Amino acid sequence: MHNQVLALRNLIRSDAPLIHNITNVVVTNFTANGLYAAGAKPVMAYAPEEAADMAAAADALVLNIGTLSSATNEAMLIAGKAANKHGIPVILDPVGAGATSFRTESAAMLLQELDIALIRGNSGEIASLAGSEAVVRGVDASAAPADAAASAAKLAASRQTTVCMTGEVDVITDGSNTLTVHNGSPSLQDITGAGCLLSSIAAAFISRSDSPLEGAAAACAYYGVCAEAAADRQPFPGPGHFQVHLLDMLQQLSDEQLNQQLIIKEAAL
Repeated sequence: MHNQVLALRNLIRSDAPLIHNITNVVVTNFTANGLYAAGAKPVMAYAPEEAADMAAAADALVLNIGTLSSATNEAMLIAGKAANKHGIPVILDPVGAGATSFRTESAAMLLQELDIALIRGNSGEIASLAGSEAVVRGVDASAAPADAAASAAKLAASRQTTVCMTGEVDVITDGSNTLTVHNGSPSLQDITGAGCLLSSIAAAFISRSDSPLEGAAAACAYYGVCAEAAADRQPFPGPGHFQVHLLDMLQQLSDEQLNQQLIIKEAAL
């Protein structure tokens, strides 16, 4: 898939797809800057009164339940239905699903009511949505279930969607076909919004891909190599410098470095 990753990354840079984000207040600025750095264009529109119009004008829609409320639930549902009507891919980031009943039920409602192209979450969130036992504290998975990859495949098959479960190794599956991505940096765990930004980067890649499975895998590989490069560039290692350098590498990563470092494999579950 090396050529596909490069082609999609460069297509995003030339096309500048518009990504509509209904995301959480903690990560709005970082997500917007990350999308700009990658070559896409972000818009953050939360009001139910304009959610449908904005989603219809976008190339992809990201629904992130990180700071959830009844009002954002309403806006997400309106935007999602508009995106579905116009054939625009919808990406769901079920932040903290499994931590509270409100989060879990909200994510389940969106999955029930909308056609979701990709669910992107950590092992605990994915296992929770799949009905498997998981440990989620706050918005983090504090323990990965032993059958995490199987839970991802189960969720993908039952919801007829693609699931991207991120962690030390990213697992992307549509229930029948599975790809794994072996790029990234432990420093991603030290900053707020790393996963949320990846969901929006994945939306940009999927907007320019014929396959959510391949688009999500390409996004994970590109993002993971950028994280590796950002960690290597830090003169003073720490989360502040890493976050800045991650944005830099999303913009500046060369084709040569991406091609040399990305590791995508086919897997059997």
